[in-house]
Amino acid sequence: MAATKLLFILVQISTINLIINTTSGSASATLPKFPAILVFGDSTVDTGNNNFVTPTTLVKADHLPYGQGFPGRVPTGRFSNGKLLPDFLAGYLGIKDVVPPYLDPKLSNNDLQTGVCFASAGSGYDDLTTAVTGAITFSKQLDNFKEYIVRLKGVVGVEQAKKIISEALVMLSAGTNDFILNYYDIPTRRYQFNNIGAYQDFLLKALQNHIKELYNQGCRQMVVAGLPPIGCLPIQITATFNNPFDRKCLEDQNSDSQAYNQKLVKLLTTLQGTLPGSRIIYADVYETVIDMVNNPQKYGSLKFYNINSFSCLMHHIVFKQSIMSHNRFYRNKQRMLRDWVCGSCRPM
Repeated sequence: MAATKLLFILVQISTINLIINTTSGSASATLPKFPAILVFGDSTVDTGNNNFVTPTTLVKADHLPYGQGFPGRVPTGRFSNGKLLPDFLAGYLGIKDVVPPYLDPKLSNNDLQTGVCFASAGSGYDDLTTAVTGAITFSKQLDNFKEYIVRLKGVVGVEQAKKIISEALVMLSAGTNDFILNYYDIPTRRYQFNNIGAYQDFLLKALQNHIKELYNQGCRQMVVAGLPPIGCLPIQITATFNNPFDRKCLEDQNSDSQAYNQKLVKLLTTLQGTLPGSRIIYADVYETVIDMVNNPQKYGSLKFYNINSFSCLMHHIVFKQSIMSHNRFYRNKQRMLRDWVCGSCRPM
């Protein structure tokens, strides 16, 4: 638990430094001033929206062991021991200590003025992803953002709302669920896209449309996270290897992540050039995580972060048992999704 927590914190710090240094122009420059932070994506940045998505999703972090490192030691809906990157970043920039979920009915006017989170654990850029998780689609997150704008205008007025949104730091972090739930583990999209490159292009087109919509709503400063090494995620390793003592990262999936990230960098550069006044930053998550996996000795207590560690072996056993006890459900879900996708692709 401690090693996993430290790994997460180091990734968060690395990403924060990248964002700060890029937005300010140099590591020694004064911290950039953002009046608010707006967050979209999946569980990597969901600060609790899924707590209020009932009963469509079971993907929730409203129970132990989540939240043990959070002030008050309570689960908040964050898929973490404590705070998430948006919280750390908001605090580091002096915006506020934590970023509240937009769906929280207790949101204050000050919360609206300083920013909220629209992300939903289990979501992705491909709206089909949520057919499995029951999470909030990215499209719906954008709809919620438009509703937020109306509420914000009611609090501060039209002109001030435009100013807040144009100067806000906007974060987008998603994509992993799309590949895991639509291509690798539940191959629904494989019936539509015969190679991973084609599905990558499909996701990037969806992301491009999302960014343009945010731009059209007034957002100008955005940070878009790339993919981690998906092949090193415990769930992917566990789903692939039957022997819990013979585990390793899946290099083909890691290569897919790198290829996607390379395409993403090119896309963001192109978008910034075509959207006047925009600043769109790529946040590299892959290199930090893969270095921790390959060189754990460099990170002190992370020496126990090993894919053959006890915690990962227990994850393997529990996950395999879960699959065995629920295999009929997943077969039916896969068949339903395949029929839906293939049906939508047939000539009308």
